[in-house]
Amino acid sequence: MKKDIGKIEEKIKDLLALGRECEWLEFKENNSNPQELGEYLSALSNSACIEKQPSGFLIFGIDDSSRKVVGTKFEPHKEKIGEQELENWLATQFEPRVDFQFTEITWEGKKVVLIEVEATHHTPVKFRGIAYVRIGSYKKKLSDHPERERKIWLKANNAPFEMGKAISALNGSQVLELLEFQSIFSLLKLPQPEDETAILSRLEQEKIVVREENRYAITNLGAILFASNLEKFPTVHRKAARVIFYKGNSRIETSHELLGVMGYASGFEIIIQTIIDGLPTNEVIGKALREKVKLYPTLAVREIVANALIHQNFEIKGTGPMIEIFSNRIEITNPGPPLINPLRFIDHNPESRNEMLASLMRRMGICEERGTGIDKVIAQCEIFQLPPPEFIEGDNFTRVILFAPRSLNQMDRLEKIRACYQHCCLKYVTGEFMTNQSLRGRFGIDEKNYSIASRFIADAKTAGMIKDYDPANKSKTYSKYIPFWA
Repeated sequence: MKKDIGKIEEKIKDLLALGRECEWLEFKENNSNPQELGEYLSALSNSACIEKQPSGFLIFGIDDSSRKVVGTKFEPHKEKIGEQELENWLATQFEPRVDFQFTEITWEGKKVVLIEVEATHHTPVKFRGIAYVRIGSYKKKLSDHPERERKIWLKANNAPFEMGKAISALNGSQVLELLEFQSIFSLLKLPQPEDETAILSRLEQEKIVVREENRYAITNLGAILFASNLEKFPTVHRKAARVIFYKGNSRIETSHELLGVMGYASGFEIIIQTIIDGLPTNEVIGKALREKVKLYPTLAVREIVANALIHQNFEIKGTGPMIEIFSNRIEITNPGPPLINPLRFIDHNPESRNEMLASLMRRMGICEERGTGIDKVIAQCEIFQLPPPEFIEGDNFTRVILFAPRSLNQMDRLEKIRACYQHCCLKYVTGEFMTNQSLRGRFGIDEKNYSIASRFIADAKTAGMIKDYDPANKSKTYSKYIPFWA
């Protein structure tokens, strides 16, 4: 990642101006023992969380008593542990994973190394199985200070990720430089003030920034939605959405890919347009002309991508939302398992780990109102006569798969049962009932072949996915069906 040296120098000046070491700040000259370095990063990450700081800092090349710049012999990018580079080795020793960055600069003619480590906001960070903390300017084992460990767990349970600080100690101009603030007003359909103070006031109101005495901090909410460049925000830079196009139906050969640069809200339309432009098409013959039509409904793609952005678990490090486009399907994956059973996606009001993020994206019209998005996805798949989408719950991910058009004969038994269940749910949430006739319409089955639809219904009942609305009714002609949970 390209670093802004001017801002690094300004950050070091601010840290030196504090005049002393503290729980989230340590000065060193040359002691770069890998084990001790890892312990310090664990302590600084945990202590920064307790002290409500977005990051902890370790600076090499500063005398810890006089605060004078003395320079350092520490060269982190040349250090190795066995055959492994120091930075990579350290990263593998933390649990949970935590982001940190090394920056080497020349300061007053001497080499200085700044290490910034993000504050934990999930669980205490352990280095090689042990968590550390700073007590004043001393490093201690966290297990010896249970009251401080308890504070970390309480923060993890109570403080929403969105309100964490992505970058602190900014003046107003720096805030506006780091954010696509114009899109905040356009997406919310608000007039943009001409005065900087009025703009910042609105950003405060929307929790995009928070005030720190005479300075500002950009929240994680502001960074993830409106960053001009996510790379400049350590807490969220690995959460950029990634779009990958493959040649064929496997991941063997990549055609091209896009890694999102801007925040989700500012860059949403770019992401969607990239996906839509790259989707395969079908040629449809109309009354007079041949017309190329995309294989997937845009509305369904938009909603599923928006859901992946909104409902991800930001506490899972090193991975973000990913949209993979194959010849025969689209897979949209986000970090974190769903909070509700995937079988209830259609009828259940969505539950989000990130309510502030979800609320603001709904206000900006990026996603549907609560509880209607997946319904529309299913409806669009039925209109386009697509196979039923698949919702997969993993240990640490959620995946939605949209399939390209296939004939009914090409769909397997499980897909037909899933389509029957989804159609039944869709009918139920709109105040109707699934019938043999409505299912024939879903699959495009001719009326004379009603027995095919009857077989699908019987299979779905056997699988426990649907049930009779009126079990006493013996007439199959007028039978109605409801989901198993109704």
